[in-house]
Amino acid sequence: MTEVATSDQLLVLIDPVARRTDGESVRIAKDVLSAGAATKVSLPDGPEEFARALRRRGSRRPVLVGDDRALLRTVSLLHRHRELAGCALSVVPVGQALGLARSLGVPPGPVAAARAVLDGVERRLDLLVDDSDGVVLGAVGIPPLGAGREEARAGAAGRPWLRTCQSLVRTLVPARPPRSTAPDPGPSRLRVEVDGVTLVDLDQPVQGFSLAPGAPGVAEVEVRPASVGAEASPLRAAGRTVTVSGAHFRYRADTVVSGPVRTRTWTVREAAWGLMLPVAATR
Repeated sequence: MTEVATSDQLLVLIDPVARRTDGESVRIAKDVLSAGAATKVSLPDGPEEFARALRRRGSRRPVLVGDDRALLRTVSLLHRHRELAGCALSVVPVGQALGLARSLGVPPGPVAAARAVLDGVERRLDLLVDDSDGVVLGAVGIPPLGAGREEARAGAAGRPWLRTCQSLVRTLVPARPPRSTAPDPGPSRLRVEVDGVTLVDLDQPVQGFSLAPGAPGVAEVEVRPASVGAEASPLRAAGRTVTVSGAHFRYRADTVVSGPVRTRTWTVREAAWGLMLPVAATR
């Protein structure tokens, strides 16, 4: 029997959500990985057990079987313990929310993803780190003011049964004094600075903001100004450090909505983490 090198020994961390939502894909991934490498399978029941198993991996390469939230949690844990730079992470996407993993180049399907774990190569990727030590793998977005209210209206308009239920509830529940009409979470005016240069200031209302890794070591920023009549052209810039400030606002970073905050700064960490991908995806 040929001895397996230490670097080829895997710790397969199976997220509990993946086990509940798609046990068959989990089984397939385990079979493929076990056939190609020495594996130790961990079945944590919750976040604390997951974190403990990851910390105790020793020299084994961690392989996550789970969805986008599990991927973000794994990278966050490695970053928090300052172990991200020296760790080549592998992912087999299983679950409902898989868009982030696929956007990073991880192939869909348990067989193809498991083969990439075994035969792929490490690709170094940029990371966005904010001033609260949070990490972003994909993109940051700030919605337009009132977006939540408009989505709710659209949802009710497209479902007559929902409007009927809402009307029935209003007839059964005693009337209450009207609540104050506070605006939905979201910005109306923001100051956006890229590498210390102001892209848009508080005197210019904006419809939205997005931030994502661009060229190596650089983040790309787009601000969509509010307009009257003809649509205003987006404002774009690129840099290593991006600061957003203004009235309290919420933002979406990958799969997580955070805030409200008055200011947040994101900094690009070039080639901060490694992800095992198929050879074709790294060319």
